[in-house]
Amino acid sequence: MSLTRLPNLNRVMIVGNLTKDPELRSTTTGVPVVNFRIASNRRFKDNSGEWKEDVCYVGVVAWQKLAESCASKLKKGSAVYIEGELRSRTLDHDDGTRHSLVEIRAHHIQFLDKAERLDEGRGEADECIEASESELDKT
Repeated sequence: MSLTRLPNLNRVMIVGNLTKDPELRSTTTGVPVVNFRIASNRRFKDNSGEWKEDVCYVGVVAWQKLAESCASKLKKGSAVYIEGELRSRTLDHDDGTRHSLVEIRAHHIQFLDKAERLDEGRGEADECIEASESELDKT
């Protein structure tokens, strides 16, 4: 076995569109949490030269102020850039079955849709929201 110690690295960056509206809820202690799924598309040419599209669906979870911002500003179809880490968890269903899933725990979300500016009639990029280190430590 190798004596080399590998660094700890768990970082994900992805761009996609929400597949449905985000779902905001609170934990039993009142901490806001939001869940949503994004579809990230990749276009490529196959061996015959035809364009194909591959879609990857990914679950995202955000906490506290980041969760509240997502719930108020995002909707089905919204474009987002997300940075975070992969997390795995297991869900126990009422029928006794277990389901494992991997999702992105968001640390940073940038809203990519253009917001309509009423006063000037032109689009402007929405803001970028980031979770603070203290928020990440609490969840």
